[in-house]
Amino acid sequence: MFEKAMRPEDITRLFVERSNAGDAAGVAALYEEDAVLAYPPGERTVGRRAIRALWEQVLAHRPVFEPEEPLPTLVVGDIALTSTPPKDGSGARTQVVRRQPDGSWLRLLDQPEFTPPAG
Repeated sequence: MFEKAMRPEDITRLFVERSNAGDAAGVAALYEEDAVLAYPPGERTVGRRAIRALWEQVLAHRPVFEPEEPLPTLVVGDIALTSTPPKDGSGARTQVVRRQPDGSWLRLLDQPEFTPPAG
């Protein structure tokens, strides 16, 4: 059984822990069944099963993820917007998360990499 995110901000910490452990199933468990992940860049991965398959491929290369300090979370009812600034300063990472019936939170929409156009 996976630890549940009881605050929206917990998801980022759990993502880093599970990714660094090579746990694609644990990463996928942070998403709702019909979640949408904007990854790989320019594409969308839809659904927990597809997200797990994607993370199995990514984590096979054993990347190391560093914790990032979350920006203030915006919450309205059972929906929250979470974000973190990447340590390299290149844009932002944002997620829309939803409170589940048991009080835990899961990702609904995930934009892990966004770099604003130069201008």
